[in-house]
Amino acid sequence: MKKILIFIFLLCTIYIPSTFSQPAAGPEVYLLTCGVGAETYSIYGHSAIRILDQKKHIDLVYNWGIFDFDTPHFAWKFAKGRLNYMLGAMTMQSFMQEYFLEKRSVHSQKINLSPDETEQLIALINENLKPENVKYRYDFFYDDCSTRIRDLLEKSIGEKLLYPPSETKGIPTFRSLIHKYQSPYSWLNFGIDLLVGSPSDIKAQFRDRMFLPIEMQKELSEAVIRRDSKMIPLLQNPETILDFDPPVVNRKFLTSPSTIFTLLFIVAVILTSFQKRKKLINTVDITLFSIFSILAILMIFFNFFTDHQQTRWNLNIIWLNPFLIICLIMLILKKSGTVWFKIVFFITLTFLIFQYFLPQVFNSAIFPLVCTILVRSSVRARFSWNPLSIK
Repeated sequence: MKKILIFIFLLCTIYIPSTFSQPAAGPEVYLLTCGVGAETYSIYGHSAIRILDQKKHIDLVYNWGIFDFDTPHFAWKFAKGRLNYMLGAMTMQSFMQEYFLEKRSVHSQKINLSPDETEQLIALINENLKPENVKYRYDFFYDDCSTRIRDLLEKSIGEKLLYPPSETKGIPTFRSLIHKYQSPYSWLNFGIDLLVGSPSDIKAQFRDRMFLPIEMQKELSEAVIRRDSKMIPLLQNPETILDFDPPVVNRKFLTSPSTIFTLLFIVAVILTSFQKRKKLINTVDITLFSIFSILAILMIFFNFFTDHQQTRWNLNIIWLNPFLIICLIMLILKKSGTVWFKIVFFITLTFLIFQYFLPQVFNSAIFPLVCTILVRSSVRARFSWNPLSIK
C-alpha cells in the first residue's frame, strides 16, 4: 500500500504541471534507465528517451526495444537472427505504469542539449518513426535499444560530444559484461555461453559497452559536451523515479549445470564398468550421443546458418563436432564404428588439452560433458590400452 501511494504521488509530481512555476521554454530530453527484471528478456535492463514539452503538453517516451511475439515464425526468425525490433512511442504515464507493475526501478537523467541539438534529436526520432524506418534488425552487441539512443545523441551533438580517453588496461570483454547480469541464472548463463562464440571474447571499448543499458548510463555520465570553450556534462545527476530492489534469485547448487553434468559423468563412469550388460550400455550410449548430437547440430546451425554474428566462430564446435552424429548412427544401426569413435576421442582430447590456448572462454560446466564423451568414446573405440573396451 505504501508503494502504491508513493507511485500516485510520483505521477502527480511528474505529470501535473505546477501552477506556481513557469513552463519550460522548450522541450527537455531525458535518458531513462530501467533496472533489471525477472523475465529473461529483462535481465539486462532497458533504456529509453523521454521528451517533455510542458508548453505543448507533450510527455512521450521513445523505446527501441519493442518486438511482437505474434510475428509469424517468431522462434525461427529469432534463431536465424532475422527478427525485427521496432521503435515505439507511449506516454510517460503508460511507461511508468508498466514498470511499476513489473516492479522495476527507473532512473531519469536530463540530457544537457541545446535547443538546436534537441530539435535535431526530435527530427531524427520522427524520421525513425516513419513506417519504412520504424523496424530494424536487432543485434545484441551492436544495434539494440541502448545503442540506438547512443547513435542518435552522437548525430544530434556531433563532434562536440567527447568521450573519456580510451583505457589501456582492465578492458572487459563482451562475454564478461553479460556475465554480470546472467550469473544469477546458471542455466541461462550456461546456454548463452554455449551458443555465443569467440566474437564475444573481444575487448569491449568505452563506446562498445553501451549495448547494455546500465553500462550506457555509467558511460554517458562520463561524457561531456564542448560548448563555448566549456565542458558541460552530457547528463545531469540521476533522479530515481521508481525505486525497487532487483529481483532475488536463489542459486541452487544441486540443480546447477556443473552439478548435474558432474553427476552425469560419474554415472557414465560407473556404468562403463558394467560392460557385460550390453543392452543397458547401448541404451545409455544412444541416450548420451543423442544429446551430444543435438548440441552438435545446434553448433553447426549457429556457426554457419544464422545471421547472429555473436554465434559465429564458436569453438565449442570442436568438442561438439559432426562426428558425434555419425557415432550415434553407428550405435542405432548396431555397428561398431570404431574409427568414428577414435576420431571423436582424439578431437575431444585435443580440445581438453589445448582449450586454454584457444581465443574463447568456455563455461566450466562443459568439462564434465567433455570428459563423458572421452570416457564413452574411448570404450567404443576399442583401444587396446583400455581394459573396459567393448569387445
